[in-house]
Amino acid sequence: METEHRVSTLELFFDLVFVFTITQLTVLLADDLTPRGAGQVVLIFTVLFWMYGGYAHLTNQVPPDRTVRRVLLMLAMGAFMVCALAVPTAFGAGGVAFGLGYLLVVLVHGALFTQAHGRGVLWFALPNVLCALAVTAAGFLDGAPAWGLWLLALLLQFVTPVVVQRVAASGAEAQPEAAEQTVGDQLGGMNAAHLVERHGLLLIIVFGESVIAIGIGVGSLPLSAGIAGGAFLALTIASAMWWMYFVRDEGRAEEVFAQTPPERRFKLAMAAYYYAFLPVLLGIAVFAAGVKKTIGHLGEHLHTGPAVALAGGVALYLAGNLVFRGVLGLGPARYRATALVLALATVPVGTGWTGAGQLVALAVVLVGAVVAEGGRSPAARARGTAAESVTGS
Repeated sequence: METEHRVSTLELFFDLVFVFTITQLTVLLADDLTPRGAGQVVLIFTVLFWMYGGYAHLTNQVPPDRTVRRVLLMLAMGAFMVCALAVPTAFGAGGVAFGLGYLLVVLVHGALFTQAHGRGVLWFALPNVLCALAVTAAGFLDGAPAWGLWLLALLLQFVTPVVVQRVAASGAEAQPEAAEQTVGDQLGGMNAAHLVERHGLLLIIVFGESVIAIGIGVGSLPLSAGIAGGAFLALTIASAMWWMYFVRDEGRAEEVFAQTPPERRFKLAMAAYYYAFLPVLLGIAVFAAGVKKTIGHLGEHLHTGPAVALAGGVALYLAGNLVFRGVLGLGPARYRATALVLALATVPVGTGWTGAGQLVALAVVLVGAVVAEGGRSPAARARGTAAESVTGS
């Protein structure tokens, strides 16, 4: 039975700083609801979330329980803050500042891992540095060359886990003891409870972004019955998304990770909490941008951008959640898959009718999915069986 390892307050503090980057991405998208703006948001967030995952993995294995580790983690928080401040102009005047902040994030991560595990970390630390250098170089360029360097950074990130796992496997075959002390240490031994709790806390903070978006969208507008109703609808949609993960999925996810052999947890964590969580977190940010643009225009026809952001954000969240559940073997999937399709179908409601109408439609879709899924959940069936047994007896 593995040792209890919970998330520390410093890790939660770190997450609060990181989520500021998502807040900035919401601002960037709300100001540029175009394919170009969406592409920038996807590139920036994917690069940033890679290193967030790196730090989540780091503190899972190297708890910040010493002064040096705490100071270095705080330095990384400062570097993430620089990145966040530069997000709105990362493809312009702030590109170099973003890249240098990101380079510091990477260097501190490598230093912390090296302190605990030695030179074996170079197999993933060096590709991370190359990624940061590509992003920094992009800050000196414009147009296609800059986009090309950002895409190169993404390619390095996606290739690195494959390379590291192969190095760990080959090292274990050639020199089992040496491999166990180097790369193998970083790939295995992840604490299941800490891993799930850390990402759950991140998700709840990001949900807070959708709540903040309501207030920003209202701004100085008078609090009318319509505004209050729109805010209630937006909160209902966010609450339904919260319910899907925290009531239905989180506990079962921890059980799956706890039952998975330690040497297989890294690969499972990459699939569930990186690749699947990317659209989950992006979906909330996109939805928040849509809310920000809609809440002050509830009785009007929406432009295509805000309507697509509302529906697309919910659909992205559901798509990532479906991948997450598929990776971990959770089910059923049909209710959320149906909700995804129906969410996208609400775009004409917003553009052809009103923003309030689209919020109502999205709320009905998500609450309906939660209710339908709850009636078919294993717990509900178990309760029904127990009730029948009592009645029969």
